[in-house]
Amino acid sequence: MIDLSALTGNGIGGAASASKPASSQVSQDDFLKMMVAQLQNQDPLNPMSNGEFLTQIAQFTAASGIDQLQSAFQEFQTNMQANLALQAASLVGRQVVVQSDRGYLPSDGEMSAMVHLPAAAGNLTVAVLDDAGQLVRKIELGQQPAGDTAFHWDGENAEGQPMPPGLYRLQAQTEIDGQAVSMQTRVAATVESVVLGKDQSLELNLEGVGAVGLDAVTQVK
Repeated sequence: MIDLSALTGNGIGGAASASKPASSQVSQDDFLKMMVAQLQNQDPLNPMSNGEFLTQIAQFTAASGIDQLQSAFQEFQTNMQANLALQAASLVGRQVVVQSDRGYLPSDGEMSAMVHLPAAAGNLTVAVLDDAGQLVRKIELGQQPAGDTAFHWDGENAEGQPMPPGLYRLQAQTEIDGQAVSMQTRVAATVESVVLGKDQSLELNLEGVGAVGLDAVTQVK
């Protein structure tokens, strides 16, 4: 029987390997030539049975089918990546909401963010901290239902003085069943550009926040 694995590195026969570089795939033409050569040189006293012949054809068909499937999948993956890149590029200039405990206060002096609550909670508060970890402002949001609770920080500290633009840390906390629990925060930021990483992953450059993965986006405004 034909050993298909032997064809992947040595070509077909000595003469073929001398005149033709080694190939990692077996073409239909190569397979047919090998079959003809085997039929011509088989032992007449022990000819190849129909079953053996059909088995070799099935082996080649399966190998060829796998190659075609891999090629089709790679083409599909490339097309999907290109389509995803186009969709991400359309986000430039728009605001998106991403999971983050740091928000950017723009020059107009207002930060938009939200707190995600897995269940209804009471006495929800958000602490705004500066780079040094000092408390700038505490925002009381009170009792809130489950889901996303949106809020805005006007950029002023507890004394009503405007704070400079930049990154500020958000710490959300509430009480659930009498226990203090930290909550996940999400911030809104403007997409400045889209970057394709070395591993073909897509990242969004957000104003003031920096690069985040596309999968971090929870909402597009």
